[in-house]
Amino acid sequence: MSVAQVKNLQRRLDNLNREAEAELTKACGHELWRTLGFDAFDSLEDASRRATANYYYGQWQTVRELQDALG
Repeated sequence: MSVAQVKNLQRRLDNLNREAEAELTKACGHELWRTLGFDAFDSLEDASRRATANYYYGQWQTVRELQDALG
């Protein structure tokens, strides 16, 4: 992979990371999910918000793992 491709991938991962963080904060109504993880949104009464939070938490974790692998 060329340097330009790696930089482009990192930029796209940063965008996905920001999107996931914003959506998690919106779904939970606070930023406690950063320290509590699943516990912050598993207790959400609204099933739709809980599903959204679970989706974006998975996205957020995947992006962070990819970013760690890329260095």
